[in-house]
Amino acid sequence: MVAKVNAEVCTGCGSCVDECPAAAISLSDDDIAVVDESECLDCGACEDACPNNAITIE
Repeated sequence: MVAKVNAEVCTGCGSCVDECPAAAISLSDDDIAVVDESECLDCGACEDACPNNAITIE
């Protein structure tokens, strides 16, 4: 399982970046959250932090 970002819903607010304990999420040049799957802990902190429900753990 890993965090997946719905780029159509992500607003680039950075809430997930701030909450990720593994620093596995960054914002792209287009201000879309990007998950480094090799660093993701599957903890769900980003999913809980996203105000737009743009992240799911799959």
